[in-house]
Amino acid sequence: MSIPFSILDLAHIGEGQSAANAFEKSKAIAAEAEKQGYQRVWLAEHHGMRGVASAATAVLLAAVGQATSKIRIGSGGIMLPNHSPLVIAEQFGTLATLFPDRVDLGLGRAPGTDMATARALRRNMNASVEDYPADVMALQDYLSDDKGDNRVLAIPGAGTKVPLWLLGSSLYSAKLAGQLGLPYSFASHFAPDMLLDAISVYRDSFRPSAHLDKPYVSAGVMSVVADDEAEAARLFTSVQQQFANLRRQANDPMPAPVDNIDAVLSEYEVAAINNTLRFAIVGTPAQAERQISQFVEATGVDEMIFSFPITDKEKCLDAIRHVGGMTSVMQKQDWAA
Repeated sequence: MSIPFSILDLAHIGEGQSAANAFEKSKAIAAEAEKQGYQRVWLAEHHGMRGVASAATAVLLAAVGQATSKIRIGSGGIMLPNHSPLVIAEQFGTLATLFPDRVDLGLGRAPGTDMATARALRRNMNASVEDYPADVMALQDYLSDDKGDNRVLAIPGAGTKVPLWLLGSSLYSAKLAGQLGLPYSFASHFAPDMLLDAISVYRDSFRPSAHLDKPYVSAGVMSVVADDEAEAARLFTSVQQQFANLRRQANDPMPAPVDNIDAVLSEYEVAAINNTLRFAIVGTPAQAERQISQFVEATGVDEMIFSFPITDKEKCLDAIRHVGGMTSVMQKQDWAA
């Protein structure tokens, strides 16, 4: 079974690196993804994190779009409670005008940051998760055709019909995506426990819409692939340390890899983190291909979206090439070299 492969890029700022380094790496990732035939490249909105440079997601997407020519680009996701739906419609309407038929708008309902930073974003702090469905539908309306009688218009935005996705790490967005007839992407790269339940809820609650006639679900997994198994394990220590920092509330750039994770993290930390990252694809290309095939068979997902948490630019691009070469599970795009 062949399915599309995509990439979720967090524009990681590695230890000893800058945001400028992260931006150049993001453009290189997108260009390589296009060359390898990936379906789409998404960027994630996070704020106040020293290891993530994609806070101004729409701005960075413009640079990524300019560095590519055909691959789909988008958000994985925009944290809608942080924003007015009209502003997001204008931003993504602008992107869709600059890069026609290439832009996706994935939406999440978490703040993507701590509460102090969420307050500093200056959205109405009295808003609740109950507003999220209405905000999604308002955004959808702003991006639909201009009927001439709209009191509020998104210009650019109206008529672009940017495809919406709902993203989630629990059952809430799975059900809402199904009810609205939208594609759904589950964050199994950091929230594996509800993966199968969320897919089931989404499919069971799906109602065909003008946007989608049958359920379509993607799942996010981390992927660290190298020619040598030991090297893949070493590179994987960066994200293991990053998760440890999150648990310790240490806001640091993404750590450089270490030779022995047990020398820097406790046995308990390693076990807990590896459980959270249990769907991560780590190993040689042959090992990774088996792991991906097993994941697809177990979940029945329609698309895989990989994040490559590797601080070294060239090693990250190598991993993207390794996964992109897995023709037995990857559906190549028409523009693939």
